[in-house]
Amino acid sequence: MQTIPQSVATYARLQPDKPAARDSRRALTYRQLDERCNRLANALLGLGLRKGDRVAILAYNCIEWMELYIALGKAALIAVPINFRLVPAEVRFIVENCEASALVVQDELLDRVEAIRAELPIAEQRYIHFGPEKVAAGYQSYEALLAAGRPHDPRIEVALTDPWAFMYTSGTTGKPKGAIRSHGSQSRIGLVTAYDMGFARDDTGLLVMPMCHANSFFFLSAFATIGGTCFIYDRRSFDPEHLVLTLAEQGAAFTSLVPTHYIMMLGLPAAAKASRDMSKVRKLLISSAPARRETKLEIMEYFKNSQLFELYGSTEAGWVTLLRPDEQLTHLGSIGREWTGNGRTRLLDAAGRDVPQGEPGELFSHTPFVFDGYWKLPEKTAEAFRGSYCSVGDMARRDEQGFYYLVDRKSNMIISGGENVYPSEVETVLCQHPQVKDVAVIGVPHDKWGEAVQAVVILHDGQSAQEGDLLAWCKTRIAGYKRPRSIVFIREEEMPRTATGKIQHRVLREQMRKT
Repeated sequence: MQTIPQSVATYARLQPDKPAARDSRRALTYRQLDERCNRLANALLGLGLRKGDRVAILAYNCIEWMELYIALGKAALIAVPINFRLVPAEVRFIVENCEASALVVQDELLDRVEAIRAELPIAEQRYIHFGPEKVAAGYQSYEALLAAGRPHDPRIEVALTDPWAFMYTSGTTGKPKGAIRSHGSQSRIGLVTAYDMGFARDDTGLLVMPMCHANSFFFLSAFATIGGTCFIYDRRSFDPEHLVLTLAEQGAAFTSLVPTHYIMMLGLPAAAKASRDMSKVRKLLISSAPARRETKLEIMEYFKNSQLFELYGSTEAGWVTLLRPDEQLTHLGSIGREWTGNGRTRLLDAAGRDVPQGEPGELFSHTPFVFDGYWKLPEKTAEAFRGSYCSVGDMARRDEQGFYYLVDRKSNMIISGGENVYPSEVETVLCQHPQVKDVAVIGVPHDKWGEAVQAVVILHDGQSAQEGDLLAWCKTRIAGYKRPRSIVFIREEEMPRTATGKIQHRVLREQMRKT
């Protein structure tokens, strides 16, 4: 099996003029993509980087992501994508934690780096900038660096077992964890995705989800594996009418979206939807959050020529289950059954025993594209595995036909607009406020985002604070999608706790929904 960068080189030879990648600004054939990636790989090695060094990337969606992933893979360097929504302190943690040797940043996000640059352990010549603006002082020009690199393959030995990326996931303990994704895991997930979803070489995949997320990284791998085309959707903020236009006019056969995206598109005026031809869209994926029956039915009605898939997976395990198009109406609410190549998913109780059919248990998957562990966290890695089975803490049940149904998500994780928000991370920020004695963060239903973040706060005796005070406190300390949308103040005795004093988030959610 080839690595994905090796597949790109193969298609540069077999179909050199076939479109490989594009965004709204430019397009690259396989020959052009391969040459630019060779140049970039050689240029990075010319900066003194060596096999296994980490390169952090901070950028909005753009075609440069495709170049960077492939070039870093060719050079046996490790990509560390950083969510563009993070604030400087969060960026600093990831750069320092992964021990990055270089940092690539888009001009619109330079302020995030400049705010922390003096504290980062990166040599001055290894800050790289790209974008239409003039190159900032103290940064290398991405295009100049690339142009100076040799156009030939760097010929660095890369094994399937070598890491290709550290994908940082939000942390249940308040700090993100770097999930190590190998070249082999990405090649396998690319091949299985193309097979199970029926992608063809002439297909174009519209990658709307952030390129710093596992979702787009996995689908990039799928389309590159088969020699298809990746269209990276580089709109800065989600505009449902623009996405409908893009799907209609750009010939995209597939896209992956979260329920919020579909709800926003389906909520457009009837005239706006009717004026666009959706006949070229043949496959759609809905994932990252539970989808309601009504939403699915509306999707299938609007995209009449398209098959609808729903999947369950994680950055760590890769794809775990798939609900196929012919199962959508007969198994509504299910996340499907195992993907091709996966072993039987196990549902275990607290003692590690398989639970009876229909009973909830912790979901342990056995996939050929599982991650290699968390960077510098052997204890957390050990907790994620039982032998070769991997868990991210989700609870599920299985019916008599082998279909799985999620009954609870990781601990108390909130999914807002497709983004994972861990309460402990938000709680840590709010507890640093001098007036706050204790806090619990929960998800509450939201028509647009699926869930909204709500903080339930207990103040110190004799102290007072307003909702606006705490919202302002969070503004510079945590990414926007993690910030509470509302604050509720309660008394100490009103907070539901276990006998040992732990807050019962599930009970609190139910209480808040009744108020």
